Amino acid sequence: MAGGLLLSGAVAALLTTALPVQSSSPVFDDPPPDKIVIDVATVNGSGCPAGTAAVAVSPDNTAFTVTYSSYLAQAGGTSDPTAFRKNCQLNLVVHVPQGFTYAIASADYRGFLSLQPGASATQKASYYFQGSSQTVPRIHPFNGAYNDDWQATDSTDWAQLVWAPCGVLRNFNINTELRVSAGTANPDKVSFMTMDSTDGNISTVYHMAWKQCPSA
Repeated sequence: MAGGLLLSGAVAALLTTALPVQSSSPVFDDPPPDKIVIDVATVNGSGCPAGTAAVAVSPDNTAFTVTYSSYLAQAGGTSDPTAFRKNCQLNLVVHVPQGFTYAIASADYRGFLSLQPGASATQKASYYFQGSSQTVPRIHPFNGAYNDDWQATDSTDWAQLVWAPCGVLRNFNINTELRVSAGTANPDKVSFMTMDSTDGNISTVYHMAWKQCPSA
């Protein structure tokens, strides 16, 4: 499908443990020429209500982008007591050309952050293939006063990449969280953090690494 987005309400069945592909597999420097398609199996969480998250694949198959339109955590003022933490879990089915496997090499997160003096915020993310162990979360802290765009990047060394198993379709899970603490800030003032922007141009980009599967 053009744009690489296909919504599906079905949840894929839980599969057995996914194992990294052995490093002896030949490395593929360029992405495969055939298109990849990413189906969104499920989207769950207070930060991504139904219809507020979209996925698109880059034309050269080196990245995919997740755009959020309602991902906001806030504290202070008249904020709802539960609004300080928002999360989102994306369950993605990545269809790749036959004979190749992929890993997520890095992820770029962007948004807008407004923190009063004494307030703080964190952005957290973890990644795993369905049936495998969840990775250790990557956490990026921010402290007030702050009133500007924010950006954070998670990077993984090539030797530490976890590859999708060859020849078996595994769902890929991305868990993210935004958390805001009023701390010692004026309790009448609101602090907030978003994973989007007012003009809709800020999004989250996941960069993909590719290599060939070993011959049968």
